[in-house]
Amino acid sequence: MADLPFESLYRHGFARVAVAVPRVRVADPAYNVEQTVELAAQAAAAGAVLTVFPELGLSAYTADDLFHQDALDAAVEAALARLVAASTDIDTVLVVGAPVRAQHRLFNCAIAICRGLVLGVAPKSYLPNYREFYEKRQFAAAREALEDHVTIAGHRAPFGSDLLFRASNLDDFVFHLEICEDGWVPLPPSGFAALAGATVLVNLSASNIVIGKADYRRSLCTSHSARYLAAYLYSAAGTGESTTDLAWDGQALICENGDLLAEGERFRDDPQVITADLDLRRLVADRLRTTSFADNVHDHRDRLAAMRHIDVRLPVPEEPVALEREIERFPYVPADPAVRNERCAEVHHIQVEGLSTRLRATGTQHVVIGVSGGLDSTQALIVAAKTMDRLGLPRSNVLAYTMPGFATSTRTRTDAHRLMAALGVTAREIDISASATQMLRDLGHPAADGAPVYDITYENVQAGERTSHLFRLANMHRALVVGTGDLSELALGWCTFGVGDHMAHYSVNASVPKTLIKYLIAWAVDTEQFGPEANEVLSSILRTEISPELIPHEDSSAPAQSSEATVGPYELQDFHLYYLLRFGYRPSRVAYLARHAWSDAATGRWPDLVPADQRNAYDLATIKHWLGEFLLRFVQTSQFKRSTLPNAPKVGSGGSLSPRGDWRAPSDASAAAWLEELAANVPDA
Repeated sequence: MADLPFESLYRHGFARVAVAVPRVRVADPAYNVEQTVELAAQAAAAGAVLTVFPELGLSAYTADDLFHQDALDAAVEAALARLVAASTDIDTVLVVGAPVRAQHRLFNCAIAICRGLVLGVAPKSYLPNYREFYEKRQFAAAREALEDHVTIAGHRAPFGSDLLFRASNLDDFVFHLEICEDGWVPLPPSGFAALAGATVLVNLSASNIVIGKADYRRSLCTSHSARYLAAYLYSAAGTGESTTDLAWDGQALICENGDLLAEGERFRDDPQVITADLDLRRLVADRLRTTSFADNVHDHRDRLAAMRHIDVRLPVPEEPVALEREIERFPYVPADPAVRNERCAEVHHIQVEGLSTRLRATGTQHVVIGVSGGLDSTQALIVAAKTMDRLGLPRSNVLAYTMPGFATSTRTRTDAHRLMAALGVTAREIDISASATQMLRDLGHPAADGAPVYDITYENVQAGERTSHLFRLANMHRALVVGTGDLSELALGWCTFGVGDHMAHYSVNASVPKTLIKYLIAWAVDTEQFGPEANEVLSSILRTEISPELIPHEDSSAPAQSSEATVGPYELQDFHLYYLLRFGYRPSRVAYLARHAWSDAATGRWPDLVPADQRNAYDLATIKHWLGEFLLRFVQTSQFKRSTLPNAPKVGSGGSLSPRGDWRAPSDASAAAWLEELAANVPDA
C-alpha cells in the first residue's frame, strides 16, 4: 500500500484489529445490536479494520430453549438487518455471533459484515454436549448443512466453516472464523485455515468462567497462534449473560505467534474494546522460512484446496495511523531484568558448552586467547575460564596474552592485566610494535620510518600480527585459539580477514551481538561469578569506548578511535541486523520500525545499563544513512569473510552468520536492490 503515508502502519504490513465485549440482555436482540453498533464505531474510530464480538452476542448465549421460539428468531433477523444497514457508516469489518435458521435447522454462526454487505456466515463445527453444555439440544453442526449459501437480512452469502476472507487491499490479511469449542478440539478448523493461508484466526466464544479457566484459555490461544504462525483473536461472553447456573468473565485476547499482544479486563461491568497491531509480515516471514509448515500444507492439500476464498476490501484509513505496538530498541536484549538475567545465563552456558565439547573432542586442555581490555575479548576470557572450571582443569590452562601495539591505550592495557589476574589465568604480554614495524618496513610502507600514514595496511598489519602470534603460541602449547569477534562485527565486516581477528580455532562470541555482550559481562558482575576484584575491572571495561585501537593519538590514556564513528552505532546496527537476518524485511520497513523504536529517547523501555544521559534518539535521516551503510556492508562487501568462518555455537533464534548454519549467501552479490528500495521508499526526514 505504497500510496499511504510513510507514517501509516498499514503501509508497512501491520493491521489494527479489535476484540469487543458488549454488555448483553438475554433474548433482547434490539438492545444487543445497539451495543454492537456502538462498540464497532469505537473500534473503527481507533483505526481497526476488523472487530470481533462474542458467540451468539446478538441473542446472548444463555437463551437456551428460547432459541426455538419464533419471536426470538424474528428479533434476531431484525437485529441483523439493523446491523447490516448501520455497517455502511462504520469503517470496520464486523464479526458477530447469532443463531441462524436455515434448511429447517438452527445453526450457531459467526457472521462477517462490511459496509452494508454480508460477506459470509460460518456455522459452528463442534457442539459441546458435556458437563454444563448441551448445545446439541438447540443447534445443528456445520457438517449437517445441505447448502453452501444462506440468506441473511436479504443478502445471499457463502455459508460454511471452510470460508477464508481475503483482503484485496492489504497484503497477507486473510481471516477465518470459528466458534468457541471449535478451538478446543484436537484438530480445530482454524488449523486447516492457517495451512490454507489464513493469518488471522478468529474465535467467537461464550465460555463460562470457572477457577483456572482464564489461564487455560490464554494458554490455548497463545499456543494456537504459535503453532499456526498466525494471529488469534478471542472474544468471550461477559456481563449480562444469564447466571442461572453459570458465570461469565468476558475475557478478550489478541495473540500473535505465541505472544499475548492485548488482553481486556475480566469481569468488567461496562462494555470494552481492546485493540492490537498485528505484524502480518512477521507471520508470513516465519511461514516462509519454516519449511515444515509447507510440508504440512502438502499433507492436507485436498482439504485445503476445497476451501472457499471471499475477497473483501478492508476499510483501511487513508490518513496516517501511528503504530501503537511496542518495538523494542534492543531486540537481542530483553528489557525486563529478570528475563534478561535468564537470557544471559542461557547464552553463557551455551558458550561454555560449545567450547567444553570442542576441547573434549580434540583432547585439548589448553586454550590461547588475546585479551585487549575490550568487551569481546573480556566475554571470551570469561567463557574460557568457566570452561576450565567445568572440565575440572585449572584456569592457568587459559593462556591469555595482551599484545599492545602502536595505539594501545594505558586504560585498556591496564584493564587487560587486571582482568587476567582477577580470573586466575596464565597472563603474558607480547608487544607487537617491533614485529609490526618490521612488516611495514618489509612492505615499504612509510609508517615504518615514522611517517603518519595510518591507512588500512597500517591497521591490518597490527591485527594480523596479533593473530599470527596467537596461532604460533597455540602450536607451542598444543592449544586451541579462542576467537573473540561478535555477531555485530561479522555482520558489518568489521574484522581483519585471513590471519586477523576474523580467524580462530573456535569462536565463542560469533552469534552474540555487541549489545548483548555488554549485558553478559554485567550478568557476570551481578551474579558474582568471579568476586570483587574481577567485578571492579569488569565494570571499568563496560565503561570503555569501543575501539580497535589501531591509530595512535596524542592522549594514550584512553582509546582514540571509535568503531561506531565508522560502522555506525551498534545499538542501531544491531536493530537493523535483527530484522534483516531474522525476517528478511525490506529496508523501508526496517527504517519504519527503527524510527518507531528510536525516535524518542524519553519513551519506551530502556535496559538498565543505558544511563539516562546516554539514551540516544535517531531521526529518520540518521536511520536511513546508517541503514544504507549496513546494507552495503552486510549484503555486498563483507560476505566473503563470513563464508570462511571458524566453528562457533549458535546461541539465539535471532540467527547466526555461519555458512554452515543460518546464513548462506554469495560473496559477490550486489546490494543495489536493497539500497534502491531504501532510497525510493524512505523519505529523508
